[in-house]
Amino acid sequence: MTFPKNFLWGGATAANQFEGGYDKGGRGLSSLDMVTNGSINEPRQITRSTISDKYYPNRKASDFYHHYKEDIALLAEMGIMIFRMSISWSRIFPKGIENTPNEEGLKFYDNVFDELKKYNIEPLVTISHFDIPLNLVEKYNGWASSEVIDLYLKYCEIIFKRYKNKVNYWITFNEINAGVTGVSSYQGLGIRNEGTISYSDVEDDPQIRLQALHYQFVAAAKAVVMGHEINPNFKIGCMIGSSICYPYTCHPKDIIHAQERNQLYNYYCADVQVRGEYPYYAKRIWDNENVSLHITKNNEEILKKGKADFLAISYYATMCVSATQTGESALANLNLDTLRNPYLEKTDWDWVIDPDGLRFTLNEMYARYQIPLMVVENGLSAYDVLDENMEIHDPYRVEYFKAHIRAMNEAIEDGVDLRAYTTWAPIDLVSAITGEMKKRYGFIYVDFDDYGNGTGKRYKKDSYYWYKKVIASNGESLD
Repeated sequence: MTFPKNFLWGGATAANQFEGGYDKGGRGLSSLDMVTNGSINEPRQITRSTISDKYYPNRKASDFYHHYKEDIALLAEMGIMIFRMSISWSRIFPKGIENTPNEEGLKFYDNVFDELKKYNIEPLVTISHFDIPLNLVEKYNGWASSEVIDLYLKYCEIIFKRYKNKVNYWITFNEINAGVTGVSSYQGLGIRNEGTISYSDVEDDPQIRLQALHYQFVAAAKAVVMGHEINPNFKIGCMIGSSICYPYTCHPKDIIHAQERNQLYNYYCADVQVRGEYPYYAKRIWDNENVSLHITKNNEEILKKGKADFLAISYYATMCVSATQTGESALANLNLDTLRNPYLEKTDWDWVIDPDGLRFTLNEMYARYQIPLMVVENGLSAYDVLDENMEIHDPYRVEYFKAHIRAMNEAIEDGVDLRAYTTWAPIDLVSAITGEMKKRYGFIYVDFDDYGNGTGKRYKKDSYYWYKKVIASNGESLD
């Protein structure tokens, strides 16, 4: 194995899925506090107010808010070098519009960063990870209004200055390409158009959605410029939810269709944030969606100035798409529906397992952008069983990670500049798409069920000890 000596091994979480404490420390409600739990067959509901007989799993999540010292100690014992986490915007500005930040919220993250520093764990902070203060959804329809740009920048300025000596690595938006699909518009952009009911029943307006995505691009670029002024040593990256599309057949129309899907899902956002301008094919996308974006000269200038320092990706699965065929469907990231790839196995939640696709993705992204890459999400969801001995045996997870680590090594051998790998997620948390806790990803088991019942105790899975050896050997010991 040829992982560089300074390669960063770690794990990744998100405040909305992991932190909990939604009503503690002066925090306000966020957009995802209004989403019920669901399942692979029952979509999560998006409600306007709290319904008493519904369960809202993001509010409690894994309760990192009360367990952060214990959780960080467990990560340190495993050897984690870098911990990807997010700051809850509504913990800093409860309504998103205040002039003064919530000091209790700022102090909480001071404590978290200090705890990480105690163990020499590098924080990688996502500024906005799919949650936005609920008030901004209600007042502005999320990112549909350009006024949210300045509110986001006020939030960025506060955390950049507060943590300028504690955080070196930042990501402006989690999986910003969620905004290219209508089904993920509430999750990624906080857009809740009249008629939106659930994650599968979204009232989409492409004009509103793609304009909102443009506002996120502008906000991200301005944040990069601001961050570098506050601390020139900051590394501020962008992040794409990788959804590489294979043509389902070698029919030329399938080849073209896959190319178009890749442009939309994987490259449209990264082209803007890494290259600093909209790509040549953007107009075709806008024409297909019948939209006309308002893009000012000033917007164009800031996009060029605020280019990302690195590109982060999440990687779970590849997709098969076709313009000529129909067939069995399979699920993919960003709530996308795709055709089943007959050559690949699938997870308990119907996502394909494709480690070779990770090597392919890394090569495609590096060839296109030529800047450092990070894989900041990659993991296997599975039904894990806590047995009578309080043990969890998960050889399937070990095999999954072995294959994907080997794929990353091949990409490095290919010449890809890969800097870090943070698995999703080192500790069990709430699923973004289904809202379940039983859809477990972690090396560490959290004793909560899908309704928040349980002790909240943490238990090391077999994979915990395996990943500890991987980190200690810099990827050499995979058996």
